[in-house]
Amino acid sequence: MLDVRRLRILQHLAAYGTVAATADALHLTAPAVSQHLAALQKEAGTPVVEKHGRTLRLTAAGELLVAHTEVILAELAAAESGLAAMKGGRRGTVRISAFASAARTLVPPLFERLNGAGTDPAPDSGTGAARDLSLRLSVQEPDEALDELHKRSTDLALVHSYTVLPRSVPAAWEQTVLMEEPVLLALHPDRAGREGLTAGQPADLSRLAHLPWLTPGPETSCYEMIQRACGAAGFVPDIRASSSDFSVLTALAAADAGAVLVPRMALPDHTAPLSLHPLVRPVSRTVFTVSRAGTGKHPDLRAVLDLLHETATALDDRTADRPR
Repeated sequence: MLDVRRLRILQHLAAYGTVAATADALHLTAPAVSQHLAALQKEAGTPVVEKHGRTLRLTAAGELLVAHTEVILAELAAAESGLAAMKGGRRGTVRISAFASAARTLVPPLFERLNGAGTDPAPDSGTGAARDLSLRLSVQEPDEALDELHKRSTDLALVHSYTVLPRSVPAAWEQTVLMEEPVLLALHPDRAGREGLTAGQPADLSRLAHLPWLTPGPETSCYEMIQRACGAAGFVPDIRASSSDFSVLTALAAADAGAVLVPRMALPDHTAPLSLHPLVRPVSRTVFTVSRAGTGKHPDLRAVLDLLHETATALDDRTADRPR
C-alpha cells in the first residue's frame, strides 16, 4: 500500500525541484527524503524518480502518482476544513501572498478588522474568536504567489489577470473573483489637452504612439499587459522610465514625463494633477483569490475571504466616480 506521507514528499519534490529544497520545506534531512523516495519506489513497484545530471526528475509513474496525490491531499484538506468548521472558532494563521497594489489597498483593512474586532467578522459564527486569527503577508507578483501556493508555502494567493493577458490556474484550485477594474491612461492635464483629450474622455491608444511611455519592470505581468495593449494599437511603446511601483510612474506622469497605463486600484490616493482616461478599446483587470483544493471552507480561510470580499466591494464603491 502506498504511504501518503511518502506521496506528499514526492509531491513536494515535484514542486521544489531538488531533494535539498524538499528537505528544507518539510523540515527533514536530505538523506531522509532520499530514503522515503526509495521506499516509495518499492511500494509502487516501479521507479518514480530518475537521475538527471545532479538532480532527480519524475518518471512517468512519478508524474502519475503526483497527479493522484494532489487529489488525495485536496480530499484531506477538505476533511480538515470540515472538522475545523464543526469545532468552531478561529485560532490559526492564514498566510497571504498578494501583488503590491492589492497588498496596499485590500490587505491592510484585514489587519485592522482582525486586530481591532471585538466580535467575529464572519456572519455565521457568532463568537469573538477573530482576535485569535492572525495573518502573514508576503508581497509577490502573481506568478510567484501561485508558485508559493503550489509549494504549500502560502494559504491564499491574491492575484490578477488582464483581458489581454489571461492567467492559467489549475482547474482543481478554488478561485473567488473579488473585483474587476479598468486600466486607465494617466497623463499630465496639459499633455492630455495637447492630445485633444478632456478628463474622463476615452483615449484611443493608436493615436498616442508618439508619446513617451512609463512602464513597470519587464519582470511584471503589468509590463506585458502594456506591451500587448500598445501592440494591439499598432505600436511598440517608447519606454522612457521603468519602475514596478505605480506611485513612481504616476508621479512621473504628473511631472509630464510621459504616459502610463495603470489599473484603477494601483492609482495613489491623490492623483492630481493627472488626467485619467478609459480606453476606447477597454482593458480590464480581474482581481481574484486562489486557494488549494479543499481548503476554501476552512473557517480561518473563509473568514479572510469574506473580509476580502467586503473590502473589495467597499473599495469599488469608493472609486466608482473615477473613469471606467
